[in-house]
Amino acid sequence: MATWVIASLTWRELVRRKLVLALLALTAIVIGVTGWGFSRVRGLHLGGQLLTPGEVHIAAAQLLLLVMFMFSFVLALTCAFLAAPAVAGELESGVAQGLLARPLRRRELVLGRWLGLSLPISVYTVVSVTLEFGLVGWTTGFWPRQPVAAEAALLVEGLVLLTFTLALSTRISAITAGVIAVIAFGTMWLGGVAGAFGQVFHNAAISNLGVITHFLLPTDGLWHAAVYAMEPPAFATEAVRGLGSSFAAASGPTVGYLAWVALWSLVVLGAALLSFQSREA
Repeated sequence: MATWVIASLTWRELVRRKLVLALLALTAIVIGVTGWGFSRVRGLHLGGQLLTPGEVHIAAAQLLLLVMFMFSFVLALTCAFLAAPAVAGELESGVAQGLLARPLRRRELVLGRWLGLSLPISVYTVVSVTLEFGLVGWTTGFWPRQPVAAEAALLVEGLVLLTFTLALSTRISAITAGVIAVIAFGTMWLGGVAGAFGQVFHNAAISNLGVITHFLLPTDGLWHAAVYAMEPPAFATEAVRGLGSSFAAASGPTVGYLAWVALWSLVVLGAALLSFQSREA
């Protein structure tokens, strides 16, 4: 019960600070602008002729991957900067001392904060991505081949970074935790890009770097899982031929990799609980 009370208070705090309203307003603007852009794809010309339906689908797929990459980046930043002050901010302001003086366990505070941030992030991600997919399908006729899998991968990517940032927040200041999380997210993405270059040039050392980053902090691996779920089969074929990039994936995630992501998340969340439990408030 205490965990859910903290989760409810976290949600109310987000609403009070108008973060939810601002995020929804900006997302509505972005979806409207991108919807207008996708509606113009059917009218594009190539060599003086209108695009064929197949070419429209390829163009829409490329644009959708670009839009979803932007959404992935925004979602990651949102999760990082919401989770960074979740615990550290209360310790710095002295609020945590008042809460912990009550019959409230430390693990309940951490779990409550995690739930209070995870639930609205989950709803926001599912609704936003579903609306974007619907607009693309309505305006261009192109639909991701596995839309539910794509939404799940993007959502878990955000929750992974949220969990990682929350764990940092139990030990270091809010600003430092947020900066480290964002830098780690960018580094994992660069590692994935390096791995793609390694595949193109058949360099095993660089390719292995990309594999390591997928396991170290699995945000980029989850992004590629989302890419595979959204891309047309032709994109996956190009990736198999050694033309992979951050916007093409040769195959989807294996069961073993998904199990690793689940284990990684549980271990990091458990580490956050133990870290805050052993820290002097």
